[in-house]
Amino acid sequence: MLDQIIKFSLKNKFFILLCAALLLVFGLYTANNMDVDVFPDLTAPTVVVMTDAHGMAAEEVERLVTFPIETAVNGATGVRRVRSASSMGFSFIWVEFDWGTDIFKARQIVSEKLITVSEQIPIGVEQPVLAPQSSVMGEILFISLQADSTPLMDLRTLADWTIKPALLATSGVSQVTIIGGDYKQYQIVVDPHLLKFYHVGLLELADVCEGFSQNVAGGVIRQHGNEYVVRGIARTNDVEEMGNAFVKSVNGRPVRVRDVAKIQIAPSLKMGHGSKNAKPAVIISV
Repeated sequence: MLDQIIKFSLKNKFFILLCAALLLVFGLYTANNMDVDVFPDLTAPTVVVMTDAHGMAAEEVERLVTFPIETAVNGATGVRRVRSASSMGFSFIWVEFDWGTDIFKARQIVSEKLITVSEQIPIGVEQPVLAPQSSVMGEILFISLQADSTPLMDLRTLADWTIKPALLATSGVSQVTIIGGDYKQYQIVVDPHLLKFYHVGLLELADVCEGFSQNVAGGVIRQHGNEYVVRGIARTNDVEEMGNAFVKSVNGRPVRVRDVAKIQIAPSLKMGHGSKNAKPAVIISV
């Protein structure tokens, strides 16, 4: 067989050279128009479902959160495999679809299935959410924020409200995660002795604190052919104004929040820590 191929090639040199030239031209054309990817995506279309079950042990997360969601998405159209991981306070489920499935269609299918299990999620557990769509490259950049005089709480606020929105507005960025720093929080520190003195219950104070610092719409007033919008403006970020919120009246004397509690701006309970070169920092993962 090999001898015949060699003899044919020697007898038809021009034809063989012409075929080789055509193959070379076709190869160059294909190479120039071929998509180049440093990290080609070799995984099937996958949708990640995340659920925050703060305070629950891994066993309860698996039994009460992960299992119902897995059962719902297992029967979805085009699903080829479902994997999950349950840890303390978190549930992760990877739903893999058949090759060629449009990722946006896959996310829609999973979202429809999650609606059916929303009532099965225990009270206190946040509703499942879909992780942002990202490439196989994942995390590509880490940014650290450090300052000698600026508190970590201010750095975290800057990262949350200024840097993160700007990065998310950049084309190709699907997720920005902030680690470390102190999360700014308005805290109401209650004095039990003052509560007892003013005869104010803790639940009563909690109801007041949930309702204050809100704007209220009051409709419109029509007068002389004009309409005037009525608004109750009470939203504020001033600690002193929050402390003036009315709680109740005791013996004809108004009791305000500041009479039974102290309102302060302080860091929330730290759940993580970020550092650079052994110094505290706010880390931004892109």
